[in-house]
Amino acid sequence: MTARPFRRVALIGLGLIAGSMAHAIRQNGLADEIVGHARSRETRDTARRIGLVDRVCDTAAEAVADADLVVLCVPVGAMADVAREIAPRLAPGAVLTDVGSVKQSVIDAVGPHVPEGVHFIPGHPLAGTEHSGPESGFATLFRDRWWLLTPLPGTDEAAQARLLALIRGMGARTDTMDPAHHDLVLAVTSHAPHLIAYTMVGVADHLSRVTETEVINYSAAGFRDFTRIAASDPTMWRDVFLHNREATLDILGRFTEELFMLQRAIRMGDGPLLHDYFGRTRAIRRGIIDAGQDTAAPDFGRAQRADGKPEG
Repeated sequence: MTARPFRRVALIGLGLIAGSMAHAIRQNGLADEIVGHARSRETRDTARRIGLVDRVCDTAAEAVADADLVVLCVPVGAMADVAREIAPRLAPGAVLTDVGSVKQSVIDAVGPHVPEGVHFIPGHPLAGTEHSGPESGFATLFRDRWWLLTPLPGTDEAAQARLLALIRGMGARTDTMDPAHHDLVLAVTSHAPHLIAYTMVGVADHLSRVTETEVINYSAAGFRDFTRIAASDPTMWRDVFLHNREATLDILGRFTEELFMLQRAIRMGDGPLLHDYFGRTRAIRRGIIDAGQDTAAPDFGRAQRADGKPEG
């Protein structure tokens, strides 16, 4: 039997990502013990009730004691305070990672608090749903999804190998990336699209006050996708935009330029330009499907049970 990558894993924050990690680690035998902590007593009580982890601790410092892997699963804006709290209790040789959607800001917030001998390896799983809370996790969330690491100069190779073994053991694909480049890429693929979705749903909200329930009742597939995205955790996304400000604003500026170009094409009746543009963007969708990052099934394969099998 292959040795487990870690003996004790501490999950700080017990929402969708941490909950899914707990299920996947247990299902795949990747650690001897999983402990967890959440700031909210209600969340801790729920985690205890459903047996999400082996032990729920009332403080983050208690949870990380003697853990050889610590995963920060809290909003980006809370990273510095949590890192400051747990620093004195981190075990020498432990691996410390995170699941934040922004990397440079997390490195700036957490890095100064990491004790000598603790291996800080920032990370980001590109997986999620619009649901949150300890009951939202499921073991297959990371299957065939990318989990990016942004290791710092001088990162211990053995520590990184152990972390990669755990991530791959949960079914994820892995890659490494420079933190600044990560933040730019994610501004394109995640952050700006979320902001656009929030904006469109906000526009519909204003319009629905005039049209009563028509916007809700007659929602087409495109708008329903926007509402799914816009249902994501507001605290997390507030912090993402505040902590990846420059990259997001850069991409939004580029988006605005493209939007003005399309607006002019529509006004001028430039059908060939619109057809060519939509043809090129359609190819992106096909590329995502070919890469195994989505399916061509109805609802884009999102109707999924907790066991990872499609509903219906």
